[in-house]
Amino acid sequence: MNESMKNRYLMICVIGTVVASVIAFQMIRIQHIDGAQQILAFSEDYQGVTRMIYPDRGNIYDSQGRLLAGNETSYEIGLDLNSITQPETIAGIAASILELDYAKVLGYATMTPGDGNPVYVVLDDFVSKDKIEQLVTIKEDYSKRTARGNEVLPNIDGLLWTPHSQRTYPEGTLASNILGFYSYLDRTGGIGYFGLEEAYDSQLAGTPREVYIAFDPQRLSTVEEVPPGVSLVLTIDREIQSLTEKTLDEAIDWSGAEGGTILVYNPEDGGVIAMATTPRLDPNDYWDYAELFPNPLPYNTAISQTYEPGSVFKVITMASALDSGEVDRDTRFNDPGYFNIGGATIYNWNMGGWGDVDMTECLQYSLNVCMSWLATEMGPDTFYTYLKNFGFDRKTGIDLGGENHWPLKLPGDSFWYEVDLATNSFGQGISVTPIQMAMAIGAVANDGRMMAPHLVKSMIIDGEQYNVDPVVVGTPIKAETAHILTDMLVDSLENEASNALVNGYSLAGKTGTGEIATEFGYSSSETNASFAGWGPAEDPKFLVYVWLEKPSISIWGSEVAAPVFSDLVSKLVVLMDIPPDNVRLSNDINSVGQKGQD
Repeated sequence: MNESMKNRYLMICVIGTVVASVIAFQMIRIQHIDGAQQILAFSEDYQGVTRMIYPDRGNIYDSQGRLLAGNETSYEIGLDLNSITQPETIAGIAASILELDYAKVLGYATMTPGDGNPVYVVLDDFVSKDKIEQLVTIKEDYSKRTARGNEVLPNIDGLLWTPHSQRTYPEGTLASNILGFYSYLDRTGGIGYFGLEEAYDSQLAGTPREVYIAFDPQRLSTVEEVPPGVSLVLTIDREIQSLTEKTLDEAIDWSGAEGGTILVYNPEDGGVIAMATTPRLDPNDYWDYAELFPNPLPYNTAISQTYEPGSVFKVITMASALDSGEVDRDTRFNDPGYFNIGGATIYNWNMGGWGDVDMTECLQYSLNVCMSWLATEMGPDTFYTYLKNFGFDRKTGIDLGGENHWPLKLPGDSFWYEVDLATNSFGQGISVTPIQMAMAIGAVANDGRMMAPHLVKSMIIDGEQYNVDPVVVGTPIKAETAHILTDMLVDSLENEASNALVNGYSLAGKTGTGEIATEFGYSSSETNASFAGWGPAEDPKFLVYVWLEKPSISIWGSEVAAPVFSDLVSKLVVLMDIPPDNVRLSNDINSVGQKGQD
């Protein structure tokens, strides 16, 4: 290479270096100009948009995985005013397909955007997929037509439909007192009311996220997915829930009761297998709530309505007396038919005396006088300590929205009187909820251990299922006491040939007939009829609590609530696959014998 060529190459390199240096300097200088800084800061706005994405609400399943609450796609219908060319066509289609007012839609469709008018107008929301399919068919049909001459072809340009998620309850009213309902504020979200929808509202809703969505189609695949809310798997069994609701409805019909509640409860782990109350709302039509539940009627009486339970409460009094050592099952009591305390006189339900009775007979004959004597033998401190240990001074903490409780009157309170010690012993002058009674009596069925009642068995979070552990909330009585009292209640039912019995099964239980307080004292013609029972007695798999409010056919729990218990349990043992005693106990003996041979 000659010297001339070398000089040329050197010159080119020098010029290139200078130009590159100038460009680099200019780039650095421009980046520090205020205007350039703003352009850089908002550069992503020109490439895409940041939007808040709301996740699908979590599903709710029964214990077998059957859907009780889920989501389906529905649509918002709106008008893009800048795109409308045939407002009359749009108004006609909206009136015929969407059943909207023609004149109102036409008024929107002929508005000029700007000058205070919006660009987009919402016509309707939560429109079904069927109606959208009709609109799609019409739009496709219009697009396929060919104009002849000066013919103006119809179009619905500017009529838009946007999909979004809508809460749905495929079983209608089934378990609606448990589920609650979801009320929309707008299509991006709403609020859960009552039941599980309220108690787990934030978990079901999930966490909205701001997501950057690129305008470039090549970058759409990088859009971040927003996981759905937490899904719930319940302790509820759909078939048993349906059976329980049907049994309750039939019982209210033939008994003439104003309302009622039936609980099916697992005393071993606190799981609620079924919970039926009246009335029941179809949560798909949640806007009917105010009409169906006029104030002060609660949405779920099982957890929200307090009442005086009557003689079913004698299970708690007897458990306390046995556990405290004041009596044993063979203790005798001479019942004169009355008991004087605090200037008042307590009588038995038949106004008569029963003479010499043991503790089992006190339960069998449901003697108010005997219970009053037991409470005074224990004394206020011991008796009310047991009531607090059984949970009557607080809510159960069940995982449903809307639980209520009535404060427990205690010695020293301004409204507590000495006679309350006696009346409380047989379930008068004390107010409870059905779920409180089920939890407390469940301790007798479960070796003295009281379990927290709950509806959620497990949660599904990001595709992984996590079980909810049962919780022991107390041990109000010893296991020995629980076994003795269970045997006493089995004997009590069998000795009186109770209407609650189910052929082939050993059951423990107690009736209740609670007089209803009025402005002028207690009404003897209106009662709360109830029955609490569990089985199989030696290895309980269920506890059923029946409460019928103001039955007209009879005031007695033994004649109204006990037969309902028997009817339900005779079908319940089939659905729960619980063999009769002779089969089950025979299998247990054979199993033990086989182990011995091994």
